[in-house]
Amino acid sequence: MNKKAVFALCIATLIPVVSYVILKQTGEDAVVMPRKFFVDSVVTRTVDGKTTTDTIWHKTGNISLVNQLGDSVSLYDIQNKVIVADFFFTRCPSICPYMTKNMARLQQSFSHNNKNGRKVIDSSIVRFVSFSIDPQRDSVGALRRYADKFGVDHDNWWMLTGNRKTIYDFALNELKLGLVDGEGVDTSFIHSQKFVLLDKDYVVRGYYNGLDTTSLSTLAKDIGLLMLEKDKKKKFNIFEPSSL
Repeated sequence: MNKKAVFALCIATLIPVVSYVILKQTGEDAVVMPRKFFVDSVVTRTVDGKTTTDTIWHKTGNISLVNQLGDSVSLYDIQNKVIVADFFFTRCPSICPYMTKNMARLQQSFSHNNKNGRKVIDSSIVRFVSFSIDPQRDSVGALRRYADKFGVDHDNWWMLTGNRKTIYDFALNELKLGLVDGEGVDTSFIHSQKFVLLDKDYVVRGYYNGLDTTSLSTLAKDIGLLMLEKDKKKKFNIFEPSSL
């Protein structure tokens, strides 16, 4: 990535915080939220002669794995936060290092100086989760070394390993990468360059090219919008576009 692209990405990573502050101050304005993906069912109800239709969106199922610190964790341990997920492997010679660098920049955009002057990540807003697609080789130790190499904040970003079939089933059936990743993905070796955005209810709200500055800028903006959505103390006119 050249210097111009890096600068553009750095500017883009300021968007979540800036947009959140602005939108919190303009509660009377209409806000178009990132759309929801994948309808599980549509329920029609009739009460007092009035018929309403409710869409049941696909809620990403839980998954339990082991992170780079050796802790057993699950997706549902992350409560009331926006989640950004991707898939990688530590021996990857091509796209993974660039995706990890870009994810690290996103993570750093949520950092601030604490009272001791030390820069820390605000984990109350968003959590990052990276799933190894080569868990046989990506041991806890390998993940820890890889995470440290890229300056990962371990409290805010999990790099996960575990049962290969569990991880691949999750990618294909829960995050549905096979439906959105170009021509589809090889089910025997998932090597996607997509970042996946989940809201606090574990509903997919977007897919983004982890190597493209424009797409990453959109992701940064959408994180900010979902931060707004989860703030229940403010009232906003929020419009959700229908699924495509």
